[in-house]
Amino acid sequence: MTRSELTEKILATKLKKKLTWAMLTDKVGRSKIWSTTALLGQMPLSKEEAERVAGVLELNEEEIALLQVVPNRGTDKVVPVDPTIYRFYELIQVYGQTWKELIHEEFGDGIMSAIDFDMSLERQPDPKGDRVKIVMTGKFLQYKKY
Repeated sequence: MTRSELTEKILATKLKKKLTWAMLTDKVGRSKIWSTTALLGQMPLSKEEAERVAGVLELNEEEIALLQVVPNRGTDKVVPVDPTIYRFYELIQVYGQTWKELIHEEFGDGIMSAIDFDMSLERQPDPKGDRVKIVMTGKFLQYKKY
């Protein structure tokens, strides 16, 4: 079984058993965003985390082991076509250069880490229609001169 096939199995089992990401997060024991990312194949679970979620997802030993493998992250080089994912791609196309300029002006020559990183997502009620609020924080890493 490949990691992509395991992700498909997790999604199918989630649907069949009417599970939510929050329910699976309770089994993993981390944040909802991190747990969802891991179960979708972009983060490795510890042995204990994989074993805790295995029962509800009906995973065998091979699949439990596969959940623990460090993944190849973000390897898709195609522009996303799913409308929700594409909107994030569009944000980077429109605002990416602005974010880069403002980060460099405020912090200097460096990057915002996607490794030492936190994110939260919540519904923000609004009379004109609820809004999605996403907050991302990443450690600033200055480029080293050598």
